[in-house]
Amino acid sequence: QVRLVESGGGLVQPGGSLRLSCAASGSIFSINVMGWYRQAPGKERELVATITAISSITRYADSVKGRFTISTDNAKKTVDLLMNSLKPEDTAVYYCNAVRSGIHYWGQGTQVTVSS
Repeated sequence: QVRLVESGGGLVQPGGSLRLSCAASGSIFSINVMGWYRQAPGKERELVATITAISSITRYADSVKGRFTISTDNAKKTVDLLMNSLKPEDTAVYYCNAVRSGIHYWGQGTQVTVSS
């Protein structure tokens, strides 16, 4: 089992920045990919960004490219998401995700609200 704990959500004005952090614990030795997904009210959960554990290859949703940066500490199995130039449409619950042996694990989610 893999346990994921997120931190760093909150309320921010448009154009502002936030950093989300996620720490994995438990059976973390074979985690292949970590990342962030989000779900806005009335919408499906969508990929925001992912990063591979070994080569740190990143993948971003088109809507966040150039604004968000994902990073990882593979030894500590943590993953951060730096979000800049936030927009109201970035408002959502953000979920940390880890993939281990083909199984997806999820954090409890952290709320990000972008509003003036």
